[in-house]
Amino acid sequence: MGVGIRALHPYVGRICVDIRTLYETRGHDMSRFGNLMMSRKSVNMPFEDAVTNAVNAALPLVRRLSPAERDRIEAVVVATESGVDLGKSLSTYVHHYLELSPRCRSFEVKQACYGGTAALHTAVGMVHASPYDDALALVIAADSAGVPALGEQWEGAEGAGAVAMLVGREATTLEIDLGAHGFHTFEVMDTFRPGPGIDVVNQDVSMLAYLECLQRAFTAYRDRVDGADIVDSFAYLAFHTPFVGMVRGAHRRLLRQQRQAGQHEVDSDYEQRVRPSQEYGAEVGNIFSASLYLALCSLIRHGSFPEPRRVGLFSYGSGCASEFFSGVIHPQAVEDLAALGVEEALAARRPLTVAEYDSVAKDGDRAQFGVREAVFDLDEYGDLGKEFTGRGLLVLDRIEGYHRTYRWS
Repeated sequence: MGVGIRALHPYVGRICVDIRTLYETRGHDMSRFGNLMMSRKSVNMPFEDAVTNAVNAALPLVRRLSPAERDRIEAVVVATESGVDLGKSLSTYVHHYLELSPRCRSFEVKQACYGGTAALHTAVGMVHASPYDDALALVIAADSAGVPALGEQWEGAEGAGAVAMLVGREATTLEIDLGAHGFHTFEVMDTFRPGPGIDVVNQDVSMLAYLECLQRAFTAYRDRVDGADIVDSFAYLAFHTPFVGMVRGAHRRLLRQQRQAGQHEVDSDYEQRVRPSQEYGAEVGNIFSASLYLALCSLIRHGSFPEPRRVGLFSYGSGCASEFFSGVIHPQAVEDLAALGVEEALAARRPLTVAEYDSVAKDGDRAQFGVREAVFDLDEYGDLGKEFTGRGLLVLDRIEGYHRTYRWS
């Protein structure tokens, strides 16, 4: 086995909201609801941010390592579009609260939802180039929606969470096909964040950019990898998931372009090779830089891997950058992920009423970028705060002079 992901774990939050109930309460046109293909979305509490999401995703992986293995982590790379400072990276907080060795690279990567893939390939390159066969890197894709787009059609797609990945040689989860990549990038203002709490979204432009990038990135992959075929080369496919219905439409368009596939073939292929990667996204929502890797977690859980099987992965980030790449999932990945209790964590989330959701959401700016002073007390959130008490999760305690201090719940 070569270089790639040795283990991964998603943090899926402690609370969630039912999307159908949310849309009905908002008075949205329910004839369009089916296009989302989503059930629930995870929600961050005001005392959670991208740092807490990142640490809570990584902690179960780090705890499984021996002290010697922890010391072999040579890099902490955090991908986010929810940074808390223009200069200081999230990785500095993450490195501190995970108590990793100071002999370690530490930095942050940003390119919208493509950031997680940029971070992963950066770490793969560092490990591959290391003279030490046992070198490791910790990659975390983590975001926080802050104040959601209350009342907007895309509100239901905005999730919360993070995915942590341990990268090294002898990759027992996803062995990366080195050199098997197709890229496509161009400048576009489809979705962007020009200031704290300001999300500008052009849905139509974003969907068209996503579709163009998928087609052109796979074409670039096919040009680089002899004999590559969108159906025959991959046992499964996993895509960046703004919402599940977007992936279904993108898959349909790609198969029609590449294979001139009819509707029956498209539908059958989606159910067999794509749908397994969408189950978690339908429950958690779009978690931005971590979205593709939540899909990978879902695929490992809901796919079938009696032997190593090659998968195709598509990553897209607004603005824009995209990549189609591939790797091999090994059977050990299924057992390793199951041991981390993702299904149990999804089932344990506390459902919010829409009124509770609105209250939590409107308080979300207390921890956003640029806040100078704030104090957080779990008790002020009543039963919702109790969802964290005694669970050993990292939560934001206070912000003093812009410096964030965290504590374990």
